[in-house]
Amino acid sequence: MRRTDQRRAAVVALYQADLNRRSPRDVLDPAARTFTRELVQGVEFWREEIDELIERHAVGWTLDRIAPLERNILRVALFEVLHRPDVPAEVAIDEAIEAAQELCGADAPGFLNGILGAVHRERVGSA
Repeated sequence: MRRTDQRRAAVVALYQADLNRRSPRDVLDPAARTFTRELVQGVEFWREEIDELIERHAVGWTLDRIAPLERNILRVALFEVLHRPDVPAEVAIDEAIEAAQELCGADAPGFLNGILGAVHRERVGSA
C-alpha cells in the first residue's frame, strides 16, 4: 500500500475519532499498516502542539471552526513536517494539498497550503 493511501487512512481514523469524540486508536482499522499507525499515534501524542500551531496560523479561525476533515489533514501533515525527518516537508505539504483537493471544498487547498506554508517557513527560519 502506498504512503499516500496510508496517510488517507490516518486522516480518516482521526476524522472519525474527532466526530465521535473517541480515541483514534479505537477507530483505527486493526489491519492498518505500520505507517498509518505511526501517523495516528504521532498526531495523538503531539496534538496539543499541532493544534496550537494550527490556531496560531489560521488567522481569523479557531480550531473548532475548521472543518473536521481539513483539521485532520492539517494534523497529519504538520506531524510529518515537524516530527518525521524521513518525510521531506514538501512531500507532506503536497500530499495534504492533494487530499484537500480530492476530499474537501474548493477553498480548502489554499487554506491548508497557507497554514502549512507558514508553519514550514517558521520552522525553517528558526532552524
